[in-house]
Amino acid sequence: MPNTPIGKMLKDWERHCIEYHPKTTREVAIANEDMIKLEALAEVYRIPQEEIVANLLTHALREVEEKMPYIAGPNVIRMEEGDPVYEDVGPTPNYLKIKARLEREAAQQPPEPSTKQ
Repeated sequence: MPNTPIGKMLKDWERHCIEYHPKTTREVAIANEDMIKLEALAEVYRIPQEEIVANLLTHALREVEEKMPYIAGPNVIRMEEGDPVYEDVGPTPNYLKIKARLEREAAQQPPEPSTKQ
């Protein structure tokens, strides 16, 4: 498990190495059962719950991006080593297009004040 993104994250937690990124505050409803798990993780690793949540979300989203399915469409977009590569008609191209648009829009917005103390 250490070679998975989540396994690496747990090893980093053991070393108290949290991956920090600029953050935005959002209110999110969390199931009571999951809140208990977050509290337990925070206590075990001595890391604030908010950092646990942010770190989990970062790694989970990264893994979702990696596992988005490629669905070969009918059109060949290029040849690689003599083999046809078909356009992806799955969710990935649309996701990447929307993500790029949102990143451009976010870059044009002034940064939100930091909530980190």
